[in-house]
Amino acid sequence: MEVAHSHTDKQQRCLRGFSHINRYWDKLHQIHAAKILPGEYYVTLHDEAIVTVLGSCISACIRDRVFGIGGMNHFMLPDSEGKLDKRITAGSEATRYGNFAMEKLINDILKHGGRRENLEIKIFGGGQIIKDMHTLDIGQRNIEFVKDYIRTEGLSLLVDETGDVYPRKVYFFPASGKVRVKKLKSMHNNTVVERESKYRHRIIKEPVKGDIELF
Repeated sequence: MEVAHSHTDKQQRCLRGFSHINRYWDKLHQIHAAKILPGEYYVTLHDEAIVTVLGSCISACIRDRVFGIGGMNHFMLPDSEGKLDKRITAGSEATRYGNFAMEKLINDILKHGGRRENLEIKIFGGGQIIKDMHTLDIGQRNIEFVKDYIRTEGLSLLVDETGDVYPRKVYFFPASGKVRVKKLKSMHNNTVVERESKYRHRIIKEPVKGDIELF
């Protein structure tokens, strides 16, 4: 008689450097999944999902369309004491957070066999979920940054699902390139807002200096 194996037996070992990421069995999609939080990213060579919930933050889902290796990040540009710094420009110190998020993800994909000319990108998030005069533009600034980065780097943007006023739950399947997005219209946004507020305050207190590791 054939012995049934649990799904945990089939979970592939994650790439070096990602053991801190929460990985679990996703019953809905019947697949192993890695859940990332603000300031994190994840890259995989295997057939698994990467999941996150976005408010005003941005996630870029990037994959090599030939080899199937890919990953997702989750980032926000910092503001100053809860107020968006209007001096944030493409060359400013603040954008280094976004640059790190994009470069770390891309470099890890390339390091594990991806090729830059094969990369395709889908972007999500940047919602206006915080009803506050001082934080009104955070999502839009994040959107402007990531689009400018992709354009400047000459990368291929396939999907742009950004803006609006709702949080999003994003499932990315790097092996196939498919993405499932659910707008959380009926969800109480307190959890997302609180999580992003803590992240925003942390990056205000920990400014980028030199080659500080953000992830």
